[in-house]
Amino acid sequence: MSYIEKTLSSEEAIQSTFKLHWMAWLRFVGWVVLAIPTFGITLLVALYEYLRLKCIEQAVTNQRVVFKKGIISRHSEEMRLSSVETVEIRQTIWGRIFGYATIAVTGRGVSDVQLKWMAQPLEVKRAIEDALHQG
Repeated sequence: MSYIEKTLSSEEAIQSTFKLHWMAWLRFVGWVVLAIPTFGITLLVALYEYLRLKCIEQAVTNQRVVFKKGIISRHSEEMRLSSVETVEIRQTIWGRIFGYATIAVTGRGVSDVQLKWMAQPLEVKRAIEDALHQG
């Protein structure tokens, strides 16, 4: 069971989960490729990178936006939908070419949640805004 599923309140439901773009996996692939000339020494780093990426969870529920990362320790950022002010797409030139972006969800005060390496950023933005309007 995922972190997000474990932390759902009684009246809360997951509306959409978000996947990382394949470009987020390039560092992992690089470490695996480097294992050949280094006789497998970099496989430990590749394993860490794999676990780091697999432990990232990003979703929107009918009550909040959630980002969680961490293999052993855990870091989560959550924002109630009632606190959301803007949903921005931050996309570099490479992001435009390959189709990934950072989605910045800003709320009241100085808080924000950043969902990085998002595949299909327009659909992610739409899913968050749909959840905002349904709530």
